[in-house]
Amino acid sequence: MKIWDKGFSVNDKIEKFTVGKDRILDGYLAKYDAIASKAQANMLSKVGIISSDDNQKLQTALDEILVQIEAGEFEIDENYEDIHSKIEAELIIKTGDAGKMIHTARSRNDQVLVAIQLFLKEYLSETKSKVLSLIDILVEKAETHQNDLLPGYTHFQAAMPNSFGMWFSAYAENLLSDLYFFDAAFKVADQNPLGSGAGFGTSFGIDRKMTTEELGFSEMAVSSVGAQMLRGKSEKSTAVAISMVSGTLSKLSYDLVMYNSQDMGFVKLPKEMTTGSSIMPHKKNPDVFELTRAHCNRLQGLPNDIILTINNLPSGYHRDFQILKEILFEPMVQFNDILDILIFALPQLEIKSGFMDQEKYDSIYTVENINHLLQTGTSFRDAYKIVGISVDDGTYVPHKEFKTSHLGSIHNLGLEEIREKIKRYKA
Repeated sequence: MKIWDKGFSVNDKIEKFTVGKDRILDGYLAKYDAIASKAQANMLSKVGIISSDDNQKLQTALDEILVQIEAGEFEIDENYEDIHSKIEAELIIKTGDAGKMIHTARSRNDQVLVAIQLFLKEYLSETKSKVLSLIDILVEKAETHQNDLLPGYTHFQAAMPNSFGMWFSAYAENLLSDLYFFDAAFKVADQNPLGSGAGFGTSFGIDRKMTTEELGFSEMAVSSVGAQMLRGKSEKSTAVAISMVSGTLSKLSYDLVMYNSQDMGFVKLPKEMTTGSSIMPHKKNPDVFELTRAHCNRLQGLPNDIILTINNLPSGYHRDFQILKEILFEPMVQFNDILDILIFALPQLEIKSGFMDQEKYDSIYTVENINHLLQTGTSFRDAYKIVGISVDDGTYVPHKEFKTSHLGSIHNLGLEEIREKIKRYKA
């Protein structure tokens, strides 16, 4: 069945090509199409387009379909081109003529778009909760290890003393900044397009405010043309949000891969969280962070893929939008898998000790030597030259008092302030 059927058959090759992966990917939208159809039926009943009896039949049938969807038993076979035609066909089987009325004052354009909007809203909300859980873990690790030093690096060279407290809290605060993009994407998705039809509204006196409230949207996409322009904008906004968090997680993963190496040896993964080599028995590889890094790097390209697909389109609907499901839906699931594995792995990360005592890290205390000279009345520029010359001629001795007393408290760690930022954000 095709909801645009006009009594002729489409060439098999054309149908296969145009349907694409919809029968698979529409599984992500099935629940939301049924929910939106319930709101559509309620609204049609309220404005007198269908009877209350027919509406009740439709509500019962859609509830049955939702149960099947939740149980994973609602499939799209080759007789249907997408989830929308499948659900309508089931409604006709279950309710007769009532099912044939469900599409009144609705186009597949706004039908698909409202399902996508609902899907993205729920995804963004659930995924944001995972990111917040990861932030909480990082803050807890920061507090536990705020006095554990590690070398800070610039240009891949040891630069100044850092602390694990500062390192963990830095990623927590950066992920919080990334969540602002999730909030923006949610705001874009939180607009109701149902009732905009094919982009030009309807002559029926429908009640769009009713469906907006019933579906839990905070506002209506008022202009019918503008509502259709959300297609692509909503997906791109979600892709940008994912890419921002992915950028931060890629950097975190890169750090941990380096920190786990024998040359640095700052952290250690439990052996059961590593993989080995088929020939070198000593290897314990941090594959979890290497794969996270690679996946996150690819996810940062999502917005660009979407832009390349739809960037040159004018207003109105175009079949190009169908490809966005292929670009975005499965990476959305993969991104959640990445968050889940990091939430599992990071609490088990062990911080090693003793590596700061190595002579190769003595030079990272040069700024402390300068500061010590400043306290004796030497100008900064003179102190800088004195310490620099001592490093070059081999007479440099790191300021011992710093090495034995300051630890992680050298930094204005600001853990309480970061905790307060997170608390305000959650509120």
